Amino acid sequence: MKTIMVTGGAGFIGSAVVRFLLTETNCNVINIDKLTYAGNLLSLADIENHVNYNFAQVDICDKQAITALFDRFEPDAIMHLAAESHVDRSIDGPAEFIQTNIVGTFTLLDVAKNYWDSLASPKKELFRFHHISTDEVYGDLKDSGLLFTENTSYDPSSPYSASKASSDHLVRAWHKTYGLPTVITNCSNNYGPYHFPEKLIPLVILNALEGKNLPIYGEGSQIRDWLYVEDHARALYQVITQGKPGQTYNIGGHNEKTNIDVVKTICRILDDAVPDKPKGVTCFEELIVHVKDRPGHDLRYAIDADKIKQTLDWVPEETFESGIKKTVQWYLNNHLWCEQVQSGAYQRQRLGTSDT
Repeated sequence: MKTIMVTGGAGFIGSAVVRFLLTETNCNVINIDKLTYAGNLLSLADIENHVNYNFAQVDICDKQAITALFDRFEPDAIMHLAAESHVDRSIDGPAEFIQTNIVGTFTLLDVAKNYWDSLASPKKELFRFHHISTDEVYGDLKDSGLLFTENTSYDPSSPYSASKASSDHLVRAWHKTYGLPTVITNCSNNYGPYHFPEKLIPLVILNALEGKNLPIYGEGSQIRDWLYVEDHARALYQVITQGKPGQTYNIGGHNEKTNIDVVKTICRILDDAVPDKPKGVTCFEELIVHVKDRPGHDLRYAIDADKIKQTLDWVPEETFESGIKKTVQWYLNNHLWCEQVQSGAYQRQRLGTSDT
């Protein structure tokens, strides 16, 4: 059985990856997560006792602790998802994004290289360092009609996307300079179960259910390509097992939607699914309010995912219509998870959870 180390495995995408690996493969999984506000072990409750699972509450910037984990578990691959990822937070406080996304990635690369150098064949040839990044590093397509390809020049707009662009460059440098067998993926906007409520789709769902305003930046004309998180997890496994070292693969959902259309779609689904609406609400679209746009807000992101389709035989299984219905229904069926996140009760799980 392969042993895969997943950083940020208690986050939204990371937890989907961990659940996929433990339910769909025979891999051993080592989940490394600092458990910041966005790390939630409740998202892994179904697999926390799995025989192939280990969890370590560790900061990826802690070189000594990361080295100890490599020495202990001797991974065959690392899937690096740990990152600060909220654009608004990066505008208000960029320092944490620089530390985690750049310094943290450097630390992992440094430890991984030293570990890889010590390996013997065939384990050395099979080792992979998989860096999971974002389409935001490419900047703003505006109204060009173009798509992001793996050769699109980087042009990040926010402190968040700039920090992720920096980490991408570090990963490429470690491959070119030291020969470390790395792969990079750049994904479009994810959505689905267990999404932290500060992000657009879960925020809209939960606000609507409470009869709160549904805030939309500007006119809501920003366009994003929406990727169902479980499709993304499946794509990442294809890359870690079949991708070629030194290569980059774009992962997209083939679902370009404006933010306002996304919100209105959620409202229509909720109108049908929730007959007993909050007091004073006749239809959920009434709750939409337009607020001042954030600084440097890119208009359009869109992924050309042809490379991963042609070379690794991956395409998304969910359309936006099918995926968003599943997502809304998941939030309707999982009140306890939502309540614990909204109240902050989930953060109490941090005590006594480290396996190291």
